[in-house]
Amino acid sequence: MISFSLKKSVFIIVLFTLSISSFLASDPGNISSPTSENEVYNPVPSIMHHISDAHEWHLWGEGDKSFSIPLPIILYTEGNFDIFMSSGFHHGHSKIIKDNRTYSIDHHGHISEDSGLSFIDFSITKNVASMLIGLLVLLLIFGISGIKAKNNKGAPSGILSFLEPLVLFVRDDIVKPNIGKNYNKYLPYLLTLFFFILVNNLLGLLPGSANVTGNIAITLVLSFITLIVTNFSGNKSYWGHIFNPPGVPLALMPIMIPIEIVGIFTKPFALMIRLFANISAGHIIILSLISLIFMAQSGLGNIAAWSLSPVAVVFVLFMDLIEVLVAFLQAYIFTLLTSLFIGLATVDHH
Repeated sequence: MISFSLKKSVFIIVLFTLSISSFLASDPGNISSPTSENEVYNPVPSIMHHISDAHEWHLWGEGDKSFSIPLPIILYTEGNFDIFMSSGFHHGHSKIIKDNRTYSIDHHGHISEDSGLSFIDFSITKNVASMLIGLLVLLLIFGISGIKAKNNKGAPSGILSFLEPLVLFVRDDIVKPNIGKNYNKYLPYLLTLFFFILVNNLLGLLPGSANVTGNIAITLVLSFITLIVTNFSGNKSYWGHIFNPPGVPLALMPIMIPIEIVGIFTKPFALMIRLFANISAGHIIILSLISLIFMAQSGLGNIAAWSLSPVAVVFVLFMDLIEVLVAFLQAYIFTLLTSLFIGLATVDHH
């Protein structure tokens, strides 16, 4: 009992430490004091900096004392590949010159070519780097689990005992009931979708991490793939319900057919917004709760900050636990709805 209580206490302390350090690591401004004596600390730049993408991986500090990992910038301009590190911009104070091309970056992280030349950006941003880390994590844990499963003769142990129930859960409780007898055809995609979202959700809870699944561009691509898979899998019955809705009077066909066509796109659109909004909202709420301490300090003084801290800590710990649950829940919901849409497109109606 004592050992269990100790483990719980350590777990809670770690969660709170991660929350605080995540905020401090992502804060580009000064968190300890406002810009003027009577000005209340504004947390918006810090929060937006945390949830947005960037061409460098900021870890801690501010200004010249900040520590960031530069990421490669790859631009294709007028038939030329220009490759350099983001540190060359010196946080927007310098420009990069490549032959007749001059690149600059603004405080929002947007790169431009000074003479107006158009280019295609293939840069490895913070979100892309985080996805590559997620890929390595997945390859590592599934590689180890695959070797263990092949050599295992008894009950699964270690990481295999964690992954195997998840895989069986996705197969037996999500994919098979919603798609039916042809579920094996879509199982690899749906398993990949589930674990991709889950791993990136969990990585996003680490201090200084990237907000991958809270980036609408990422959720757009995931939902677009679901749109393609669903509609390319659609059978005659599926398309018949769209272009010839059963039981609808002929006079209402001009109204119902456009509605059904719009419905093709609103389903993946809802998937995109749901994942993006839930993950981003969790990050914003946690960072906002931590910001209350610094806002109280800058506006009312140290006594107010110390008085508010216990309340903010309790709520942050609660939100941290909720966010771990949300990480699993959003992976489950996205996979469940995707399999449901595929099942509706492939089921044989009699």
